[in-house]
Amino acid sequence: MLSQQDNEILTRVGPGTPMGEVLRRYWTPALLSSELPGPDCDPVRVRLLGENLVAFRDTNGRIGLIQENCPHRGASLYFGRNEECGLRCPYHGWKFDADGACVDMPSEPPSSSFKDRVRARAYPVHESGGIAWTYMGPAETITPFRDFGTESLPEKNHLATKLQSYCNWIQTMEGNVDTAHISWLHSWDGAADIEDDGSDKPGYPSNKMTWKFWMHDRAPQLEIEETWYGFRYAGLRETPNGHTNVRITEYVFPYSTIIAAVPYNTRHLMVVPIDDNNCWRYNFEATVPSNPQGHGGAPLFSFGPFETPFTRRVGGITPRNYLAEADYNIDREVQRTTTFSGVKDFVSQDLMVTESMGPIYDRSQERLGTIDKAIIRMRNQLIRSAKSLEENSDAPLLALSGPDADFRKIRGADKILEEGEDWRYLGTDDDPAVQEAEEALRASEERSPQPAAGD
Repeated sequence: MLSQQDNEILTRVGPGTPMGEVLRRYWTPALLSSELPGPDCDPVRVRLLGENLVAFRDTNGRIGLIQENCPHRGASLYFGRNEECGLRCPYHGWKFDADGACVDMPSEPPSSSFKDRVRARAYPVHESGGIAWTYMGPAETITPFRDFGTESLPEKNHLATKLQSYCNWIQTMEGNVDTAHISWLHSWDGAADIEDDGSDKPGYPSNKMTWKFWMHDRAPQLEIEETWYGFRYAGLRETPNGHTNVRITEYVFPYSTIIAAVPYNTRHLMVVPIDDNNCWRYNFEATVPSNPQGHGGAPLFSFGPFETPFTRRVGGITPRNYLAEADYNIDREVQRTTTFSGVKDFVSQDLMVTESMGPIYDRSQERLGTIDKAIIRMRNQLIRSAKSLEENSDAPLLALSGPDADFRKIRGADKILEEGEDWRYLGTDDDPAVQEAEEALRASEERSPQPAAGD
């Protein structure tokens, strides 16, 4: 359990809060690039870390992210005119550029220099991988953009989505680093009867066999390895044939996870706080997918009694069709006879349990077990960093640097181990599966026709 004081530190993210100040030191998704489809398009409201902002794409295609309330009299700039490289307030015509500078003040005398002394609060924006990222920390502490692989990702492979969750961000994060819940919340009766297709042996199992493993061993053992960027942990399960299946999930401080998948995975599930009571679940590809048949621990095809719109991912904002006010469309007869949860949509099963805790759960009431090791580790890293930053403004934070600080090499993985095989090399550059996939990708790029000069 946590003390109420530590629970407050963990969950509160607004300006001036210890955790809010930590999160502002990292480049953070502000919105999808597709939400601003072209120059001078309609502006978009953005609420991020408890701040109300407006995003707009100017005439040159540059994205501005500025305070929503006009510095003049507080009217919402969301209703402003996006024109000629600036957002113009509808109240008195004051115009602000992407840097927050007031570039026109037509309601003041032409001789006035007042506009040169007025600015809107603005945050820098960097587009990468289909996401517009921002840095909300002090200007003097800004860090280089953390490239998870999106900087060199071809635009045709950009696939970024987001889905809103109506609860505190930590509740969603705790589900992401909880490998045990898949054996319960996401289980269905037919998984136990899946026939062995020959892949229950050392090596890489089929996706459908992983469902069987989750059902067969519902009390996994957890092992954790601390890393320069956070930690990675293994969920070890015994398979029906007596082998050891390992699912390796990455935690990238402060709010990103890479969930286990066969043979490995680079897709991020990043939880971004809207405010204390709401968050966005961003999914984005960081590299060209190595495995088109499975991501995030759930098969991309329909297998079992689950809907799969969330797996057939398309770019954009994912609509919520399963909501608390409708009890997440739970079917009690299905719950009695077919699935453990009675909720048909896979992701909505997660939303049901995390949102049902209330907007901010009081962790002083909980009782944790051995399956919660990764959750405890994540909380400890976050709280320790928040307290350190509060005590010393120059305190180093996790995941800003490291001896080999290459964020492109962080990968989740899933495999059945050989006798005596150490799971820790899986998903690293030493993993033959990684080497084989990257060699195949290089060969594919070499075979691709290059554009002719002048094209």
